[in-house]
Amino acid sequence: MVIIITPVKGICVRNLMKLFQQLLIAPAALGLMAPVAAQAADLNIDGVSDYSAAGEQVTSASQFSDIYPTDWAYKALSSLADRYGCVAGYSSATFDGSSSISRYEAAALLNVCLERVTELSDDVKRLAQEFRPELAVLRGRGDGFEARLGEMEAGQFSPTTKLGGLATFVVGANSFSGDAHAAGDEKKRAAMAGDSDGGTVFSYDYQLEIATSFTGDDLLNTVLRSGNFGSNGFGGGGYTELSTLETGYDSSDQLKLDKLWYSFPYQEDFTFVFGPLVGAEDMLAVNPSLYGSETILDFFTYAGAPGTYGRPLGGGAGVAWNQGDIDVSANYVSTNASNSNSATGGGILNEAAGNSAVFQVAYSKDNWGTAVAYNYASTDHQNILGGSTGTSLANAVHDMGPTNSYSLSAWWAPSETGMIPTISAGWGINLVEDPDDSNTTYESATTQSWSIGFEWEDAFIDGNTAGFALGQATHVTELDQDGVAYPGNKADFDDDTNWAFEWWYKIQVSDNISVTPAMFYLRNPLGDQTDTRTGSNEDNDAQFNNLGALVKTTFQF
Repeated sequence: MVIIITPVKGICVRNLMKLFQQLLIAPAALGLMAPVAAQAADLNIDGVSDYSAAGEQVTSASQFSDIYPTDWAYKALSSLADRYGCVAGYSSATFDGSSSISRYEAAALLNVCLERVTELSDDVKRLAQEFRPELAVLRGRGDGFEARLGEMEAGQFSPTTKLGGLATFVVGANSFSGDAHAAGDEKKRAAMAGDSDGGTVFSYDYQLEIATSFTGDDLLNTVLRSGNFGSNGFGGGGYTELSTLETGYDSSDQLKLDKLWYSFPYQEDFTFVFGPLVGAEDMLAVNPSLYGSETILDFFTYAGAPGTYGRPLGGGAGVAWNQGDIDVSANYVSTNASNSNSATGGGILNEAAGNSAVFQVAYSKDNWGTAVAYNYASTDHQNILGGSTGTSLANAVHDMGPTNSYSLSAWWAPSETGMIPTISAGWGINLVEDPDDSNTTYESATTQSWSIGFEWEDAFIDGNTAGFALGQATHVTELDQDGVAYPGNKADFDDDTNWAFEWWYKIQVSDNISVTPAMFYLRNPLGDQTDTRTGSNEDNDAQFNNLGALVKTTFQF
């Protein structure tokens, strides 16, 4: 706020400013008059008389014959003389600065300063009288502002709520290659990809996070989210589902409630979490990977084990326990907890619910750690064991019955950033069976996955980050089809083997804005189903590959 004061009717604003300046030095002068008992020998009545009889106050320190610009107090004396006009010396035109000041001399100096203040008091009174209507208006506005501020403070729902946001823009495209996409075979080409599957797309993901604490240790977390990663090469409904991005959220441009959960500590070692929309990853005490600050493909989000860390979302609860370097987490989520009709697959803790139970034990030091985890998923879990993290066959076999998943992960970070990257590795295995022989195609299956991720902090330029990851998405390694080893006359599962790679470089434009160019390559992303999609059962060696490129711009606030 800027206040402009204009001189009115001869009132000297300079004098008014001098008043405030003099008030600033008044405490120092008063300090000279502290009630310290003075000895008779210290009193020099003649000196005081000479001091007070010096006549008019000096206007410059240079008028004193014993004051020099090199003296340590020269600046202070100049200010008192030039700006305040209440400095006097002795009749000999000397200041005698090395002598002790008596209380009488201090009183004489203070008297001169107070007289100057008294002279300005009339000016202040006249100024206040002149601006009395304006001052009354300002006072009224100030009272109204305080009243409205009080209403806001009384009506706010929580003084400890913070709002954060993340907006992501993605421009990218896919291209396809391989024997199964040969230019000379239009039938195969039409079956493999439509005209729009390789087009450049411009999509977004927008998140709002509202974090509220009632005690300073607890947290009520609310996430609103919107996105339009629909039926394109970067969404779950695109031609190659393994090209789904980590940020590939689709809500048909509707802002929806994505998460809602509450956590609170108990004593010093336990943390409890529960909510109607909570993810299993929200209840883990330790993230099993250091790779993830700018993950591109969704598959690389899960530390190489999407069967264990598949991020089920729904109603659930969990607990985490910490003891030094050891963290233990256990949680339960029903992906259809809000459906009260258990006969059609709803509720919690029943056979018809979408049950997921995760147990993790982690040991972590300052720059390295390791974790083992187990996940039980029921048939109705809708687990992310295939789809965006696995081949078509792996996705199909996990629908036959409950799945038991196991994982092992480890991570390490160098003591200093630079040429040596952080390293994160993980492996997962999933065992699924048909419990009641209701599946007429499969009886049991084993799938596996793994990944290794590298991140270079301060790559080339301080603040920027580079990353590279490779691995194999969830694929079938063993399958029993009605008592016959699949695929019939083959003894291995090379047809379902796939490879995934991604490269990216995050440019930190500012504290809140970053731009990340990236590329990824998927070799045989459809796995064993490639032959089926081409409409040919004869050419078992046919290959189909996916190359993608994008630029991701992130705004964080």
